[in-house]
Amino acid sequence: MMNYEDILRANGGICETPAYVFDLDILRDRIASVKKKLSGNVILCYAMKANPFLVAPLCEVVEKFEVCSPGEFRICEKAKLNMNKVVLSGVYKSKEDIQYVMYAYGGQPTYTIESFEQYRLLKGCARKEKIQISALIRLSSKNQFGVDKKVLEQILKDTDNDSHVRIKGLQFYSGTQKRNFNQILSEIHSLDAYYIELKKNFGIHFEELEYGPGLYTSYFNNEDEQDEIVLDEFAKALGEINFQGKIVLEMGRIIAACCGLYMASIVDIKETEEAKYCIVDGGIHQVNYYGQTMAMRTPDIEQFPKRPDEKFRYNICGSLCTVSDILAKQFPLSGAKIGDILIFKKAGAYSVTEGISLFLSRDLPNVYFYSEKEGLRKVRSAQPTDIMNSVIYD
Repeated sequence: MMNYEDILRANGGICETPAYVFDLDILRDRIASVKKKLSGNVILCYAMKANPFLVAPLCEVVEKFEVCSPGEFRICEKAKLNMNKVVLSGVYKSKEDIQYVMYAYGGQPTYTIESFEQYRLLKGCARKEKIQISALIRLSSKNQFGVDKKVLEQILKDTDNDSHVRIKGLQFYSGTQKRNFNQILSEIHSLDAYYIELKKNFGIHFEELEYGPGLYTSYFNNEDEQDEIVLDEFAKALGEINFQGKIVLEMGRIIAACCGLYMASIVDIKETEEAKYCIVDGGIHQVNYYGQTMAMRTPDIEQFPKRPDEKFRYNICGSLCTVSDILAKQFPLSGAKIGDILIFKKAGAYSVTEGISLFLSRDLPNVYFYSEKEGLRKVRSAQPTDIMNSVIYD
């Protein structure tokens, strides 16, 4: 469990708010815990869109990384990630970007195929570089991503004995925060049956299945924490399917959420006839919980320092000039004072990238890594955004 006193006062200082703090010890423990539940043919693929800051810390403990944009790929380059670990995904891949990756890294990354046109693009670029690439065909879950079975089988026919594109298997992902475990079971068994059908019809022995289960992560107070129970049931279900190849589990939220804190300081306290308010130096542009919706649900928040004073309920609001900037409603605080720090837990996934960070041109927050061995280490200082929201003058 995180010791907030240690984190906030690590290395003789105190972190500058607003800030994200990612506890690398908790992150690595989480990876170890998830892996312990899985069988030997199952490996993890970190969906880096959940939190790109965690790529370097995860380099040695995660087997694959899902990369969905040129910017994410550049982050992997800066982290000196082994490109054999990269699964280059994304509904849109430009010719220029693909040509660069193939020229610089040959056939190391794995590519996903999202359309017949994208398949032709990958094949053409590989032919130009005189290399063979490995690919996964993404099976659509009835949205804009991937292809249907008719196009998938058309691609399989075209790649038969192809010297430039080798199909390793399928990729499938149908959404996040799934509460209905029966949906996940249905998807697993449908994919397993489809592999058997393809083997029968095409004589193909796929070596890999990449599946994004979208397992639910509990964020809010008064919510049953079923995370570990569901993960156990999921691991059991994977062990019962017929497919004996490598199963690559694409996960982001369930890996990253638990390691992150978002910290904001109280900068003003006031009271109207309607309510008491605490204004903090952060806001909804920096912390985001899937399904919260105008603070209708309350995440786990801790006040620092703790006081034995009587508790009063406050609406915790951010610094944006919009009535939507509410982080929690009627939250109990003890002797709240300007300068107190509010610690929002389970902020390790998506908050760092999904907020409306450019709204009102406020600075991006500080980012820290924490570990017991190294203490608190700033890995990004607050960054101005006005330069992105204004004309560039000579």
